[in-house]
Amino acid sequence: MKTALVTGSARGIGRAICEELARSGVATQIVVCDVQKDWCGETVAALRAIEGVKAESLALDVSKEESVVAGVAEAARLFGSLDVVVNNAGVTRDGLLVRMSEADWDTVLDINLKGAFLVTREAGKLMMRARSGAIVNIASVVGLMGNAGQANYSASKGGLIALTKTTARELGGRGVRVNAVAPGFINSKMTEVLPDAVKQQMLSIIPLKKFGEVQDIAKAVAFLASDAASYVTGQVLSVNGGMLMP
Repeated sequence: MKTALVTGSARGIGRAICEELARSGVATQIVVCDVQKDWCGETVAALRAIEGVKAESLALDVSKEESVVAGVAEAARLFGSLDVVVNNAGVTRDGLLVRMSEADWDTVLDINLKGAFLVTREAGKLMMRARSGAIVNIASVVGLMGNAGQANYSASKGGLIALTKTTARELGGRGVRVNAVAPGFINSKMTEVLPDAVKQQMLSIIPLKKFGEVQDIAKAVAFLASDAASYVTGQVLSVNGGMLMP
C-alpha cells in the first residue's frame, strides 16, 4: 500500500486530488494537510468512506521550515512510508506590480514556492533512501504565460516549474520522479470570486469553451503519481482546455 501526502488538501483541488488518488488505488493511505488540522475533518471522513482507504490529518504550514520538517516526518511515521507527495498548497494576493506590497509578494512566494521547496527537500530525503517515489507540483498556466495583476503568483508558479525540472534531474538517479501539473482556469474557491467580466474574457480564449473542474486536475495528478507514468519525469502537464499551447 502506498502513502500520499497532499498539502493544502482540506478542500478544493487538494481534496479532489486526495479522493482521486484513493479511488484510483494510486495511494490508499492518505495524509491530508492544511494550515489548521480541524479544517481537514470533512476530507478525512470522505476518504475513510472509500473501501480500503486509510486517512489521517496533519497541521502543516508549508511556509515554516520547522512545521514542514516535523510534518513530513510525522506523515511517514503514521503509515510507515511516504511514496507520493503533491505540493498543492497555494494562495493569491493579486494586484498590479507597481502597487503590490512587499508583504503580498512575500506571502505568495513563501507559500507557493518556498513551501514546495521545503516539502520536496524533506520528502526527497526519505524517497531517495527508499529509491522510489513520485512528487507532483501544482503549477499554473500563468507560470508559463504570465498574467497582468499576478506578478507574485506568476513568479511563484514559474519558479515552481523550474524547481520541478531541477529536482527531477537531482532525484532521478535514486528512482524519484518529479513532475508538475499546470492548471488553466478551474472552477474553484480561488476563482469563483473573480468578476464575471474577467471570467468571460478568459472563456473567450479557451478553445474548449468551458472552464475546467477540480477533477480534471486530480486525474492528471493521479496519472503522474501512478506506475503508468513510471518513465515520466521533469514534465509539465498542462490542463487548460487549450488556453495555452506551448
